[in-house]
Order: sequence, then structure tokens, then C-alpha cells
Amino acid sequence: MSCENNCACETKSSGSPMLIFTMTIVAFSVATTFWVTSNSGSEGDAAQATQPATVMPVAQATAPVPADAVPADAVPADQRPADDVLGFTIPRLDGKPEPLETYRGKVILMVNTASRCGLTPQYEGLEKLYREHKEQGLVVLGFPANNFMGQEPGTNAEIAAFCEENYGVSFPMFSKISVKGEDIHPLYKRLTSQPEPIGGDPEWNFTKFLVDRQGRVFARFGPRVRPSDPKLIARIDELLAQTATAPATPEG
Repeated sequence: MSCENNCACETKSSGSPMLIFTMTIVAFSVATTFWVTSNSGSEGDAAQATQPATVMPVAQATAPVPADAVPADAVPADQRPADDVLGFTIPRLDGKPEPLETYRGKVILMVNTASRCGLTPQYEGLEKLYREHKEQGLVVLGFPANNFMGQEPGTNAEIAAFCEENYGVSFPMFSKISVKGEDIHPLYKRLTSQPEPIGGDPEWNFTKFLVDRQGRVFARFGPRVRPSDPKLIARIDELLAQTATAPATPEG
């Protein structure tokens, strides 16, 4: 065989292993790529599966309401117990109606107020009392009235401005009403119809009715009893210590 033919044979013969080797490398690379890709996905899925899931908040379960239960605010005032005084809706000084039922569960001090009375500075004490005890559940409700010597002649807007500018009043103040006489407001008709010693017309501005967490009249204090009076504070503390379901013993 000639040298030329021999070289051609060697080239052909030596080219076959080279081709096989190259194909083997390519096949291995493809297989490796497939394996890495497949396992990367599995590892990613596994890692994702081990991360804590984001849970949407679920509303707290509430106790079932008995079928025969009637919400307190659905009971008309004239069908409530005689000592329950929260069945009325009265506008605030800004004219927005507010159900007194809103305050059930709180200890309430109801006060008929006036802007031109010798006792008007009690606004300051009432505000202090409210600020010091509101976190424990006390609320003061003011009811301006012009029944005594015309000492509350202003409009609701004027009363609101007076209370804020002079005493920084932040407790709820309601529209002006009548607290005695033929035009007495139903709330005060209910308050003043209570048995003695709680019942009877207010003697003057700043008569105070104390109402327990169940909306029942608990005690009455005269106009000259200051909001800082120890006897008043003691009765308020007594009611604040009661739960919303524990009945308090009214004065009698």
C-alpha cells in the first residue's frame, strides 16, 4: 500500500474515535444539563415547600346568639324596664343623632348643664373627672337646658364654642333639651320618674344622675355636689369595679 493510501487510511481510522469521543462529550453535556435543570426545579420546589406559608387572618369566632335574643337597642324605650334610661336617641350639639345605647357597658354621669350659671365652672371638674376615669369606662354626658332662670340661652353652636373655648370640654355634649315641665324630654321624664331618692325634678343646673353599666339609674347627686366630691367619686369607683353583667345595688 502506498504511503498516500496508508495516510488516508490512518486519517479515516483515527477520525472515527475522535468523532465518537466528541459525540460522547456532547451527550454527556446534554444529560448533565437535563439532570441539573430537573434537580434544580425539585430543590426549588422543596425549598419553597419548607418556607412558612402566609396565612390570611381569620375572623374570631363569636358565640352564637340565641334565636330569641333581642338586641337592647331594638327595644323601644317605653317597653324597657323603668330604670333603663338608654332607649333614647338624642342629637349631639352638631345635630348628629346618637343613640344612648352607644354607651351601654360604660358608667355614665348624666348632667344638665348651663353656660350662665354660678355653677358653670363645674364644667372644668366634669372634664377632669372624665379624663381621669374614661380609660376605666366612665363617660360624662352633658345635656344643656334653659329651664332655670334662662341660664342657657345660646344655640347649640354657641354652647359648643363656649364649652370648648372656656373649659376644653371633650366629653359628649347633646343638643339643648328641657329637663322639667310640660315639654320635658323623654329621657328626663324617665330619670325623674324613678323612685325616691333618685326621682323628682332637677333642683337646678348641674344635677347629676349616675347610671350603671347596664343602663340603670344608680344614684343622684345635687347641683352643689362638685365633680371632685369624695362621695361622688366613691360611687363612680364602685360602679367601675362592676363588670358589664354584674348588677349594682342602687341607692334607696
